[in-house]
Amino acid sequence: MAESVPVRCPACSRSHTFVPTVYPCACGAPVEPPLLRGAAVEPVTHRAWTDEWVRVRCAACGRQDHWPRPELGCPCGSVLRIPVREAGGTGALTASAGPAAPPPARAAAAQRPTFRPVTIRTARDVVTGAALYLRWLGFQGVVQAAEQPASGIDLRGPDVVAQVDPTTSPASLRSVECLWLNGLNASAVGVFFALAGYAPDARARADSLGVPLFVMDLTGAPQPVNDPADELVLTGG
Repeated sequence: MAESVPVRCPACSRSHTFVPTVYPCACGAPVEPPLLRGAAVEPVTHRAWTDEWVRVRCAACGRQDHWPRPELGCPCGSVLRIPVREAGGTGALTASAGPAAPPPARAAAAQRPTFRPVTIRTARDVVTGAALYLRWLGFQGVVQAAEQPASGIDLRGPDVVAQVDPTTSPASLRSVECLWLNGLNASAVGVFFALAGYAPDARARADSLGVPLFVMDLTGAPQPVNDPADELVLTGG
């Protein structure tokens, strides 16, 4: 059960008991944001993208994800943002699974056979190669969209969504953010594959959101280009 903390509204001085939402990590462990006891809450006066999310780490598998920042609505009309200790320093998500242990996927990744790529000749080959790679990583039930969907998601599985950019232009910031939102809505890992790499702002956003980025070469072999992608290769799907 999530740990509750006392909260006092600075606008009307009402006292509340706040219980954070518990989220399911991709590894299956329940996680909750590490609230800062005793820290002053702050009313939300305006909305900004970077303020809406908090990076947290699952203590069971070490995976970092972005979750909605905890908020509490007071009857006086104020919306209060609850202080959270973010991952990256001393912050971490607490998991009821107990002490951290290497996830089974990490051991499975070490036993994977050599990936056999598909030579890239057409845009469809890029999507096919990405699907094969996700299956090689361990994601089950990965299927391709029959046509390019409006969401931009080319591949889906129970635990993964992926976008594949086969164009000769670097993938954009908007594409990375849309993929991340699709993954968040589906409670799935969002993975991006691009033939021409990524715009600098897209790469920076992916790093901050924890989105794995891969570049496909014409041999069909995906190469990780950021830390989340390196972690995914290590741990598997």
